[in-house]
Amino acid sequence: MAVLIVDDEQNIRRALKKYLALEGIDSACAETGAEAQERLKKERFDAVLLDLKLPDMSGQEVLAWMGRQGIASPVVMISAHGQIADAVSALKSGAKDYLVKPFDPSDLVLKLRSLLEAEKAAHPPSEKGGQEEFIGGTPLMRRLFQQIDKVASTDVTVLITGESGTGKEVAAREIHGRSRNRQEPFVAVNIGGIHEGLMESELFGHEKGAFTGAVNRKAGLFELAGQGCLFLDEIGEMPLPLQVKLLRVLQERKIRRLGGMSDLPVGARIVSATNRDLEAMVREGRFREDLYYRINVFRINLPPLRERQEDIPVLGDYLLRKLALRMGRSAPALAPEAAEKLRSYSYPGNIRELENILERALIYSDGRSIAAEDLDFHRLRDAAAANSLESVEREAIRSALIRYQGNRTKAAEELGISRKTIQNKIKQYGLDPLRGF
Repeated sequence: MAVLIVDDEQNIRRALKKYLALEGIDSACAETGAEAQERLKKERFDAVLLDLKLPDMSGQEVLAWMGRQGIASPVVMISAHGQIADAVSALKSGAKDYLVKPFDPSDLVLKLRSLLEAEKAAHPPSEKGGQEEFIGGTPLMRRLFQQIDKVASTDVTVLITGESGTGKEVAAREIHGRSRNRQEPFVAVNIGGIHEGLMESELFGHEKGAFTGAVNRKAGLFELAGQGCLFLDEIGEMPLPLQVKLLRVLQERKIRRLGGMSDLPVGARIVSATNRDLEAMVREGRFREDLYYRINVFRINLPPLRERQEDIPVLGDYLLRKLALRMGRSAPALAPEAAEKLRSYSYPGNIRELENILERALIYSDGRSIAAEDLDFHRLRDAAAANSLESVEREAIRSALIRYQGNRTKAAEELGISRKTIQNKIKQYGLDPLRGF
């Protein structure tokens, strides 16, 4: 999901972008109406957050322009208390919803997800599903399609495994798109992207007054999924206390909101995914064995891209068309030598890395074709190595803070760094020294 944030207040743009990233939602920002128009001409967004008051024009003028341009991205208007009448007027002009400042970012996320599901319901997938990115003709992929066909007609829980970037969410959507409940919502949540203290409320919802700051009742993701599908990505990141509660949901098909007194039925199919070795985590006591068997009724393992290299040219052509459309350009052809170069690469980042390579190549290319020299693998490998080192460093600091209950001095001594260094790293990685994350 990609969202455009249009607001002239830098602090709001930064805060929203950071919060949406934690929820696994990509976003871009624009400060003025003109900047928003330029981005909307070149890129496709699943939703637009549009402030009513901008330096160069009103949000309603941007909304009207979008209508004239045929840009159908749903719009959520952002208004101040004195602009509520204007926000209601914008709803009559085509906006889908509005929020009044200051607002709870979690309410925004729920609105965005609801809008996305409404868009999908308005444009339902075909009888065969319709997730075009999930393509390929190799024996591995043919077997995978057969597995999806078999499980889609049932309502059993599914565990999708595979390396990062292999398309686990795409597979989950394909299962839902072929199911008898495909008209119902598909709700995806990245467990690793939710703060542990907020996870229970996000999944199960809460009643008004359940905790400090719970000023309204909030429906959780299980409720939002209805009779559709709830996709739990990075299930291996779920804390043990929450694992117990998820197990109860799978056993009893009921949830209870935080602060609630009664149970609510759960009708959604649960599809989980992980790139981690859950069997090893069970042996180490970091993942409940009973929950593992509950989520692993039917297992689908996605092959890495290097094991189906014959699919790469076809997949590359599709991704080029998609990326070119997003950039507002015509799709260039993939030259034979470029296709061969793509096929010979190992793709440690799998499909996600292939898409990044092609997006960079589109920028380098002459617009008519993608040549071999337009493909830049080295810069991506260097960035991946840097990200990997940062991940290791962040995890080492996080673990030390947990062991020493947030004591920076002791954590720094264990890691062999100065207290000033660890303070800088805590700030750099956005860690909470009292909680260790």
